Amino acid sequence: MYDLIILGGGPAGLTAAIYALRKRLNALVITPDLGGKTNYRLQLPNVEHHLVINGEEIVSRFANELEYLDFARVMDKARSVEAIPGGYRVRTRNGAPYDARALIVATGANAQRLNVPGEKEYTMRGVCYSAVSYAPLFVERDAVVVGDAARALNAAAELAQIAHQVTLVAPAHGELDSPLGKRLRARPNVTIIENQRVTSVVGDEYARTLILTRPNGLTTELNADAFFVELGLTPNSELVKGLAALDAHGRIEVDARNRTSAPGLFAAGDVTDAYAEQVLIAIGEGAKAALSACEYLLEYPAAEKELAREEWR
Repeated sequence: MYDLIILGGGPAGLTAAIYALRKRLNALVITPDLGGKTNYRLQLPNVEHHLVINGEEIVSRFANELEYLDFARVMDKARSVEAIPGGYRVRTRNGAPYDARALIVATGANAQRLNVPGEKEYTMRGVCYSAVSYAPLFVERDAVVVGDAARALNAAAELAQIAHQVTLVAPAHGELDSPLGKRLRARPNVTIIENQRVTSVVGDEYARTLILTRPNGLTTELNADAFFVELGLTPNSELVKGLAALDAHGRIEVDARNRTSAPGLFAAGDVTDAYAEQVLIAIGEGAKAALSACEYLLEYPAAEKELAREEWR
């Protein structure tokens, strides 16, 4: 039985893994890849990426270290988690079981997609899912935000402080009557297009145009330097549904020490209800989760810990 299993190899999971290994825990990372969302970066012509605050170098360093420590990782996807006496059992896609006294879930979240022609082709080449990450790049540029809920309105408001022109494409009226929606309407560099949906993305090397379709079937073209799809995130929390408390959006609820409602079960990063989906925040949350797990494991009876140490040897 391992001391700790970490699910996920993104910023939170990698940080948790390195902290756990530094604490001399018998830890295992189960993940289909290393790096998570830092493997994808918005590509735009003539853009200075040093303006973006990120933790890519830290995450890359941790990923390289874990690649070297092959005994501490399983490159597979977790399929199920169940509580067992004294801990948790994780089964992977190939059916292999792995047991641990504590578990950190850092499986991230997936952005909701438009699911239209051209979107996949231009993802991170003009089409992006996090305006808060890349807004500083849009000085004197034109940007489009797709969405009608608070996430999209916040993205449009942040871009409007920097960009030359921001167009908010709202598939429905959504939250446009909120105080923020009213402020957006009052901004001279913000245009709001309601009740039109994106039906395709077109471009050359980069996305250049969205095709919008009205309810009557008529189409229009909307050009910009980049397009931010802000329809929300779907947390990858299915593995612990029924084991730990989730909020109304399906995110794992954690306290200030990244503890969930289940003993020995911790969570970090975008899969949780922690504030803001940012790489640097996920790094910090991963570190906290690992330290909390270490503290939890210190409370194990000495006899059990010695037995575990003998099993590991």
